[in-house]
Amino acid sequence: MSLQSSKRRVVITGYGMITPSGKNTGDTFESCVRGASGIDYVKSFDTTGFPCRIGGEVDNAWVEEFEGRTDQSLRKFSSRGLRLMRIAADEATRRSRLDEVEDRNAIGVSLGSHGDNPSVGDMLFVNRFSDGEGRWDMKGLIQAGGYPYLNFFKRKPDTASSILSTLFNCKGPGLSIVSACAAGSQAIGEAMRLILDGKCDVMIAGGCEATIDFAGMTGFILLKALCEKYASPQTASRPFDRKRNGFVMSEGAAAVVLEDLNHARARGVEILGELKGYGSSADSYRITDTHPQGLGAVIAMKAAMEDASVGIEEVDYINAHGTSTTQNDLTETRAIKEVFGARAKDVPVSSNKSMLGHTIAAAGAIECILTLEGIRRSIILPTINYEFRDPKCDLDYVPNEARTKEHRVAISNSFGFGGQNACLCLGAFER
Repeated sequence: MSLQSSKRRVVITGYGMITPSGKNTGDTFESCVRGASGIDYVKSFDTTGFPCRIGGEVDNAWVEEFEGRTDQSLRKFSSRGLRLMRIAADEATRRSRLDEVEDRNAIGVSLGSHGDNPSVGDMLFVNRFSDGEGRWDMKGLIQAGGYPYLNFFKRKPDTASSILSTLFNCKGPGLSIVSACAAGSQAIGEAMRLILDGKCDVMIAGGCEATIDFAGMTGFILLKALCEKYASPQTASRPFDRKRNGFVMSEGAAAVVLEDLNHARARGVEILGELKGYGSSADSYRITDTHPQGLGAVIAMKAAMEDASVGIEEVDYINAHGTSTTQNDLTETRAIKEVFGARAKDVPVSSNKSMLGHTIAAAGAIECILTLEGIRRSIILPTINYEFRDPKCDLDYVPNEARTKEHRVAISNSFGFGGQNACLCLGAFER
């Protein structure tokens, strides 16, 4: 493995995803080009009485199709998010021909993941062994068998990256990123840094999330973060629109294969794009609120462009975090104006979450790939459900229809609940 870090370039040689809109990258991108929504009523559990009963669920038939033809020896330890991640990583590694790399010590994994929430069944099961006064029947709990023990592994955030490393025989660095909505982008950015520092030559990086369940939805409902007013599930997510009133939870996974340019060239693999820069920051404000002026977002965007040696005049497109919450959409707009100044209104900005909902830890990775695919195809994906102009959100949000436009450099924003921010600067590969 090469340890030369000077003047390294990091390129993308594979990517894959599974989302509410498609079982792979191509299907998802084509669905988004059409402006189709992947949001519907939640079917995986009974939401009767919930003020929000919608979400972006991945079709179980796609998961079962994949699992029916692959080794599932570690399935019992895998969260649903990791099950989705296996599908995304399989597409990414096949495209990058990762199995051909002989030095497996040169390959690492960096994954944004939060693990499964405890199910209602888990909570009821464990509660049987408590007297309600803080005393537990541990002997009875142990004799009950391995059921809660196995679910313990599904809830551990680090299990996903460990199992992914095992499945793909990656013996290099392993990172587990737990930073809410910024996790997927941070996982990719930190993977890039490992390659630039010469710690490895290749990284599988991305994010996964599958928490559309009682505990997951209840938490966000109590925080008043989810969309509770909608004419239909498909029109509920409406970033930057004046009538937005909360985000829509979704599930999904996405993986990219990052590689040192010289390493990729030496093995003759196709190069799909370049990861030019990465910026990360913290709001240092409130755990449930972003900074009202978007200062953390400003720091992350500026850092990504500085890392990429890219000026504001070179950025052709911004893939926004764009959650469809009053707070995020306004502060992100302010942050873009702060960074780009007079040019802000000339740069197309759009939100994939208008079609896919918010996949939390997977969001940044999914949006990174859709941005790359858009650069390759000269298509900027739209912000759908944009009907009522908000005078405080007055940028070019690519309303309702995809736009055919050649673009070479883009940034992709991910701003986490709790104030962690990440921005990726992506570009077409220039020889």
